[in-house]
Amino acid sequence: MPEDAVYLKDGDIINVGNVELKVIHTPGHTPESISFMLTDRGAGSDEPMGIFTGDFLFVGDIGRPDLLEEAAKMEGTTEEGANAMFDSLQKIKDHPEFLQVWPGHGAGSACGKSLGAVPLSTLGYEFRNNWVFEYEDKDAFIKELTSDQPEPPSYFAQMKKVNKEGLPEFKVKEVEVGTPDELPGQLFDLRSKEAFKKGFKKGAINIPYNDKFLQFAGWYVDYDQPMTVIAKPEDSKRLQKDLASIGFDNLRLIVPEDEADRYFDDSYENVSVEDFIHNHEEKKILDVRARSEYEAGNVENAHHIHFGHLDEKEVPFDKDDTIHVHCQSGIRSAIAMSALKARGYNNVVNIDKGYAGIKKAMN
Repeated sequence: MPEDAVYLKDGDIINVGNVELKVIHTPGHTPESISFMLTDRGAGSDEPMGIFTGDFLFVGDIGRPDLLEEAAKMEGTTEEGANAMFDSLQKIKDHPEFLQVWPGHGAGSACGKSLGAVPLSTLGYEFRNNWVFEYEDKDAFIKELTSDQPEPPSYFAQMKKVNKEGLPEFKVKEVEVGTPDELPGQLFDLRSKEAFKKGFKKGAINIPYNDKFLQFAGWYVDYDQPMTVIAKPEDSKRLQKDLASIGFDNLRLIVPEDEADRYFDDSYENVSVEDFIHNHEEKKILDVRARSEYEAGNVENAHHIHFGHLDEKEVPFDKDDTIHVHCQSGIRSAIAMSALKARGYNNVVNIDKGYAGIKKAMN
């Protein structure tokens, strides 16, 4: 740390004009996690107005304690974090119910398993509706907290590094647009899954550029390589900013979508659920949904690998096997198809409409 760094500890007070921020050490999500209790002294109040909880208390949920172990490979930190989280909860139970709760994340974040969609709450509302306050027994709380958490995206490990070391200042730059003979670094194809399946360059990862792009791209970004994308050149500025939000700032080349067919050397096919369920017991099936989805219901002879781990985990099939791939509705399995193709599994078939369609057709 810099020599002039100011270290905060539980109970410290920061005054900003007439606004008082009191530091509360709330470890659990990480050992260094803190919250800030706000009191408006300028209004003459001695009662706190609200609490900035960061990744401690969410609307309807609480910060998960397993990310350091799952993403950053810090062994033993899940149990330590879960124990600390239970103790942190006890620190706020005696505060007034009117206290507003201002969390750091909402629905869609992978920092918990059931975050609410509204941006703020009150402590009283959370006392009555948040599952974490139902538990008086520490062991039972820890068991529930550490079960069924979503798989953490791969970029969480990079996030931990960035939080510690920082990054150079980000600035939007002019990214080369063209169709050179050699494509630098990792290749992402940002076209729709329907366009991609008809023709693509083997090795490309297909993640359509929509509102879920970062949620999915974070599983596959290699922070040690530059990036080429097949995309619309006019999206360059927005794309650079999006990638920078997960700590990546090395977009090297944009291949225009309407000029990319010169590189295409592969395609894949979809199969209807009606065709799939015929003799499906004899087929090799790969379920690429989240673990919790798989455990809630699956095709009996399907193997499970989360779609975000297909670039690293061993696939239980030979590369010349015909593999039928599905997710819940067909979006993640399309990404999985590109990842499997990139690894040399040439005979992969995407099941149209996914597990939802399979379940409906079988009933």
